[in-house]
Amino acid sequence: MQKIVIAIDGYSGCGKSTTARAVAGLLGYIYIDTGAMYRSVTLYFIDNHVSLTDPRAVSKALEQIDITFHYNATKKVNEVYLNGLNVEKEIRGMDVSQKVSDVSAIKEVRHALVAQQRKMGKSKGVVMDGRDIGTVVFPDADLKIFMTADLYVRAERRQKELLGKGQLVELEEVIENLRSRDEIDTSRKESPLKKAANAIEIDTTHITFEEQIELITNLATSKLISGVDRNKN
Repeated sequence: MQKIVIAIDGYSGCGKSTTARAVAGLLGYIYIDTGAMYRSVTLYFIDNHVSLTDPRAVSKALEQIDITFHYNATKKVNEVYLNGLNVEKEIRGMDVSQKVSDVSAIKEVRHALVAQQRKMGKSKGVVMDGRDIGTVVFPDADLKIFMTADLYVRAERRQKELLGKGQLVELEEVIENLRSRDEIDTSRKESPLKKAANAIEIDTTHITFEEQIELITNLATSKLISGVDRNKN
């Protein structure tokens, strides 16, 4: 059966990653967490004191970075590895969260990771989430979703997620972090966060995680069915 590329973009804390991962599992697709890729680069930059204002230092650092995804059979999820080490926990901390938007705005970083992402999705059958998947990485994606939600709802979700990882962070700190990331993500020069013209917008403020999954899975199934019908004609 034919496969498609599903691009899911949107703001932080809307449930993009968890939803995309679940949709990929239901469809038997590969899930690519592009946010984890940018977070991994950010972690490397922090640990190696790379100056974000020095293009030469950034380019040199990028040459030393190898990002891969490996399936964890116990947890039944793909986990990100940075230069051979599992950094799934480290990249989710507030230190990385506070700097990832700045790192993501760097031209050299975006060009390097977009090239990798396009290579990963070349054979289709992927669900990819991020900020610029439907606008830059895969502008011809078969299904484009743009997710949004109320800032305070997003902050509560992110706080709960952090607590689940053993990190107690005040809600106001999470709110300010998301507000700052929104500003940087939507105003940056390189691949700003914006809704693709043909993307379907989903506001997750008042719908459950299960409803998000069902909605996107149904949209994907409709795309697949219509594609099959076209091929028959």
